[in-house]
Amino acid sequence: MRNRLILLPGWGLGISPLEPLAAALQGLDEHLRVEIEPLPELESGDLQEWLDELDSTVPLDAWLGGWSLGGMLASELAARRGDRCCGLLTLASNPSFVAHEQWPSAMPGETFDAFLAGCSADPRMTLKRFSLLCAQGAEDPRGLSRLMLGGAPHTSTPVLMAGLEVLAQLDTRQALQAFRGPQLHLFAGLDGLVPAEAAGDLLALLPDVEIGLIEQASHGFLLEDPHGVAGAIQAFLHESGDD
Repeated sequence: MRNRLILLPGWGLGISPLEPLAAALQGLDEHLRVEIEPLPELESGDLQEWLDELDSTVPLDAWLGGWSLGGMLASELAARRGDRCCGLLTLASNPSFVAHEQWPSAMPGETFDAFLAGCSADPRMTLKRFSLLCAQGAEDPRGLSRLMLGGAPHTSTPVLMAGLEVLAQLDTRQALQAFRGPQLHLFAGLDGLVPAEAAGDLLALLPDVEIGLIEQASHGFLLEDPHGVAGAIQAFLHESGDD
C-alpha cells in the first residue's frame, strides 16, 4: 500500500489541525489515500497500551506520519513494524518532548510538570494555553490559536492526562535509529514547544535521513501553510517510493 498515508494527530486538539494538510496532499496526488487516525482514548498512561491500540487500528504496509505527539507515536509504530511500514514522516515532533541529560533541546521538566498540574486542575484553560503555544511564532498567532481550539474535541480529563503521561515518557531516538525505511522530519524555526535546535541534534543522530527546518514558522506550521508542507511531503513520498 505505497499509496496510503496514515497521519496521527497531536495531543488534545483532535484531528482537525491535520485536515487541511490531508486535503492538500490529496489535491497533489489523486492516487494517494490520506487518512487521519485519531489517537487512542485511553485513560492509561502506559505507552505499550497506546502502541498496541494503534497497531490494531492502523493499516499495515502504509506510510506513517504524525504531528507532535502523533509523530512520536508514529516513530515507535514504524520501528515496531519494520518492513511492514513504507516510511515515516514527522511534523514538529521532538524525539523527547521533555528535556533530559541526553536530549537537552526540549521542554524543561519543571515547565512540563506545571503543565501537567494545570491540566489536572483546569483542562480547558490548559488546552487554551497549549493552543497559544502551538501558534507562537505564527504570522497570526491569535487567529491560529482560535482555529485550533475551535476544532478541539471534548476529551475527558483522564484521557488528556494519560496523553500527557505518554508524551512525558516517550523517547523515540532508539526507534528512529532502528527503523530502516525512509524518514522525513520537519521542524519549525519559531516553535514555542519544540526548540529549533532539536533539528540539528536529530541530524547528528540520524545523518542519513531527511530533516528540514521551516525558519519562520510555529509549532502549528501544518495549518499555517498546508500546501507548502504537502509539497515537501509529496516530494519525499515520490522520491522514496521509486526505489
